[in-house]
Amino acid sequence: MDIQQQHRFHLHQKVTVMVNRYEVFADDGQGEPGPLVAFVEQKRMTFKEQVTLYTDAGKQSVLAAFRARKVIDLASAYDVNDGEGRQIGVFGKKFGQSLLRSTWQLDQPGTTSVTVTERNETIALFRRLWDFLPWVGDIPFPWKYHFDFLRDDTVVATFDKKTRFRDHYVLTISDETLDRRLLLAQAVALDALQSR
Repeated sequence: MDIQQQHRFHLHQKVTVMVNRYEVFADDGQGEPGPLVAFVEQKRMTFKEQVTLYTDAGKQSVLAAFRARKVIDLASAYDVNDGEGRQIGVFGKKFGQSLLRSTWQLDQPGTTSVTVTERNETIALFRRLWDFLPWVGDIPFPWKYHFDFLRDDTVVATFDKKTRFRDHYVLTISDETLDRRLLLAQAVALDALQSR
């Protein structure tokens, strides 16, 4: 399957005692998950500064990987490479803007930067308060939150949370030029690194 021809992906996270697992499926054309196109498995007690997206659950072939340039820096950039180690892009959190609403910058060589930001500022602020409430912050946030990928003022992709208590998302891409591997890496980061 040529994932560059796909316009919609379903990302599901499954949390177990020892492992965080992400499965990414191409859309089946009816709005439901179809074939598996990416698989991530990360031990829960390890750092999240490097994440590998494999092409399947066998983890024999790498689709893409991202790694932080600096481990401690909250605004660190993440280099995204293909399976051969060639850079396909960079993304990083915009720390100042993210105090109120999570905001990232996505850069792909040869294209204009894309800003990735939470769509609803009220939900973004409420989500931050939720994390600080005693006992409550350990419960999954029950409201859906979404991200828009903007090039200038044009939405080129969206990342929508589809379920309240489970981490199921849909990534919809309207820009043909964006590398799907780069966007899938950013989508995984939006969940895996969201608390940073």
